[in-house]
Amino acid sequence: MKKFLIVIAGPTCSGKTAAAIRVAKHFSTEIISADSRQLFKEMVIGTAMPSLQQLKEVKHHFIASHSISEEFNAGIYADACDLLLGELFKQHNIVVMTGGSGMYMDAVLNGMDALPEKNDEIRNSLKKMLEEKGIAVLQEELKRLDSVTYEKIDVQNPQRLMRALEVCMVMGKPYSSFLKKEQKKLPYEVIYLGLELPRETLYQRIDQRVDDMIQNGLVEEVKGLLPYKEMPAMKTVGYQELVSYFENRMTLEEAVDKIKQHTRNYAKRQMTWFGKNKSIHWIAADDVNGMLKFVDERVMGDE
Repeated sequence: MKKFLIVIAGPTCSGKTAAAIRVAKHFSTEIISADSRQLFKEMVIGTAMPSLQQLKEVKHHFIASHSISEEFNAGIYADACDLLLGELFKQHNIVVMTGGSGMYMDAVLNGMDALPEKNDEIRNSLKKMLEEKGIAVLQEELKRLDSVTYEKIDVQNPQRLMRALEVCMVMGKPYSSFLKKEQKKLPYEVIYLGLELPRETLYQRIDQRVDDMIQNGLVEEVKGLLPYKEMPAMKTVGYQELVSYFENRMTLEEAVDKIKQHTRNYAKRQMTWFGKNKSIHWIAADDVNGMLKFVDERVMGDE
């Protein structure tokens, strides 16, 4: 029988986890997470990691699987994911992948060329620029040199900004050019789904999720991770703002407002990026039955 990878994409707070679980249970299969932060076991609340109950319902991969002290990127993820898919397709004809990290998904589906090693001289100059002129200057520079990556990554994360800029400067071409434009030959069919919902509704969900995270102990989680504040993973939205709070650079109320604002900005960039992907079949976020019907028809039609 043919093998199928069902990819469920969409902006943060669009309901990807719940939809993926419904689809995975429908096909009695497993889920691969394509979230670049949920794989870190120390970051539970601020990444909206699936709950223990959700993890019991369906087996997940790349959830709480690594430590923030470990190096991890799209290339490493793609290599590990290819090996995992090879094993999962021995047991299942259908596997589900979901997440909001477009670059991780692209690396798996399209392949990724080798990136250059870190360049300390350029990295130090970018750090100096960040310290003296602020993150906005780095953001504008990346937008100028590589608008594709600018739309795709979390531009509130200085580590990701600097790495993308470093590659642009070392290689003299955009970071995004290292993602192969031609889809690599895959031993499975891809059914690419996107969850859509009105922007106002999405922003309301984001604000509510941030409030819930604070109530569920995000401040305490970040406090416990302060010894790791310089690690790349800690430059994530929801963590870097609270680090600023603990360093007395803003009040807690200001930090929470910034988390909401930066998350909305990130969701907007996600929608822009996924919206350019002509392979995605868009479905209303709450229409899981419609999603199952579409997938069933595709699977049955291709058998």
